[in-house]
Amino acid sequence: MGTVTLGVSIAVPEPYGSFLQERRAGFGDPAAHGIPTHVTLLPPTEVEASALPAIEEYLAQVAAEGRPFPMRLEGTGTFRPLSPVVFVKIVEGADDCATLQERIRSESGPCARELQFPYHPHVTVAHGIDEEAMDRAFSELRDFEAAWTINGFALYEQGEDGIWRLDREYPFGPGGSGEQPGAASPVVPRQADLTRPAAPSPW
Repeated sequence: MGTVTLGVSIAVPEPYGSFLQERRAGFGDPAAHGIPTHVTLLPPTEVEASALPAIEEYLAQVAAEGRPFPMRLEGTGTFRPLSPVVFVKIVEGADDCATLQERIRSESGPCARELQFPYHPHVTVAHGIDEEAMDRAFSELRDFEAAWTINGFALYEQGEDGIWRLDREYPFGPGGSGEQPGAASPVVPRQADLTRPAAPSPW
């Protein structure tokens, strides 16, 4: 059956998701429109296609044991010079994300894997572009804020065209079977700058 490349993440809901995706594209990041705005729980992982049913069942179990938690984004950070990434910081909900990704990557489960770097939840807004554009991303989004409640997570699959597409959503609690859509419930936007036009033109 071959292999597939999967990722598990928390989607950043509207209007924040599209806003940050467009800003990422405006900074010149060619991957922007192929990667929905998200917080990574399981980075891109290649698995046998035959393992997908077991992975989906396992993620449903993890979600069924989860509970909603608040998420708040504020300001920017960077992994430079270690890694060419600028991101929006998570100032509330980071510990919950860390606990959730540990459960997803549990050695006893089908998603077990080691990480290249220690887990640091974030929302990427620029990756692998020139330093001037990275500096712009860091500066122009420093006042960004958003807040919502995390009600679940989602499984994505990367297509042969490099685009990540939603495979299945996993709401927390008894509905963790993935039968109900919606991984996050946004609240009223706190960031007035959401309506500002994108600048001219990794998981």
